[in-house]
Amino acid sequence: MDKEQLQNIAEAALMVSERPVSLNRLLALFEKELDRPEKADVRAAIDQITEDYTGRGIEVKEVASGFRIQVNGDYSEWINLLFEDRPPRYSRALLETLAIIAYRQPVTRAEIEEIRGVSVSSNIIRTLQERSWIRVVGQRDIPGRPELLATSKEFLDYFNLKKLSELPALAEIKDFDQINPDLFDELEKKIQEEAAAKTGEQQTGSGVQLAVTGADSPTEDDEVETVESDADAEEDIVSDKDNVVPFG
Repeated sequence: MDKEQLQNIAEAALMVSERPVSLNRLLALFEKELDRPEKADVRAAIDQITEDYTGRGIEVKEVASGFRIQVNGDYSEWINLLFEDRPPRYSRALLETLAIIAYRQPVTRAEIEEIRGVSVSSNIIRTLQERSWIRVVGQRDIPGRPELLATSKEFLDYFNLKKLSELPALAEIKDFDQINPDLFDELEKKIQEEAAAKTGEQQTGSGVQLAVTGADSPTEDDEVETVESDADAEEDIVSDKDNVVPFG
């Protein structure tokens, strides 16, 4: 199979797929071919398509689940006018909860409440799970064995990210008007405290156990709009596995 044919097939596959396509999935398209391309050949074809789309209204984007063809973000303002349906709107409480899970995962519900200073509505956790943005990855190995929450590949795909390290620094999103800026100060403080605790644990060999608080925290009205799940893909890893009892 020549390079041009391989490139055209890969381009067509990305164009028609409703979900990001991985290199392995693209390679599987050629299983019955006698002259089957190598993974490096498929990657080279994707790179060429990406280069060909440079400066155009569409682009090839690599996210956590694979590659996809999408609208160039520079033109989304105009393209969005084609669609009558408005995108779902989420409450500040939901966005803050998602931010805490993304930046401090894996994290328990009580730890989220400790950072936010208010109880987390069950509607929020349910909505994030229905959206497939978060998942339960295990249980904290402390009394009560609370569930640990982390983000998924669907979360990374939706926000145009390939991996968690591509998340913007907290300082870059403090001015986001839908999130309380004090939340980020508290989140940064917790992250710094945990980093210091881990350093001390490595130096002394002593165990560190996270405190679980927030049982008596005040409640707040956290009504959100429920949305449907849009993917069933296998999900990604989390960044911290201390005191975790995994499932399976």
